[in-house]
Amino acid sequence: MPIQFTSPSQCGALVSKSGPSQSSPAEYLRLSDDGAMTWVKDPLAATAFPSMRDATRMATRLPAKLRAFGLPRETRGLHS
Repeated sequence: MPIQFTSPSQCGALVSKSGPSQSSPAEYLRLSDDGAMTWVKDPLAATAFPSMRDATRMATRLPAKLRAFGLPRETRGLHS
C-alpha cells in the first residue's frame, strides 16, 4: 500500500518585530480595515496572513529599522 502524504493544516503566519533590546517583548503587526498599521503585544490580536510567504512579503516591505520578519502562527499555547 503506497504512503500518502497530507498537506499540513495552515494556521497562517504573523509579522513580528523585536523590541529595541532583547529584553523587550516582541510585537506583532495588526492591519486595520483602512490599511493602517499598528503593533500589538498579543499575537492573537495580530493580523494573521494566509501563508509564510505573505507574512514575509509584508515584513520586507516595512522600513529596515523595524527589523520585522514573518513567523508561523501557533495556535497551541497562546492565551485566549
